[in-house]
Amino acid sequence: MTYEQITPKKAKEIMDSEKDTIVLDVRTQEEYASGHIKNAVCLPNEGILSEPEILPDKSQKILVYCRSGIRSKHAAQKLADMGYEQVLEFGGILDWPYTEMIRPVKEK
Repeated sequence: MTYEQITPKKAKEIMDSEKDTIVLDVRTQEEYASGHIKNAVCLPNEGILSEPEILPDKSQKILVYCRSGIRSKHAAQKLADMGYEQVLEFGGILDWPYTEMIRPVKEK
């Protein structure tokens, strides 16, 4: 199996219209904490070694991103290889044009 690469625009359309979609940030926990797309969950690419507990439904749509698009491609392929059926990779947060959807860092 393989994943599908989509544009950030298509990813946003899916996020806006489909409520059961998982948005998966595969950067490190530190990168995620510095700011991430709203409602995204963090699962670092390096930690995807077997079927993740946070992704129990292999038929659920999963939108994958990272910082620049390299780790997200690797993670998307790993998930596809594990049997996830709807893995969509949309690149990196550096190319994400929808700043209103980025959850900023909370200052202490």
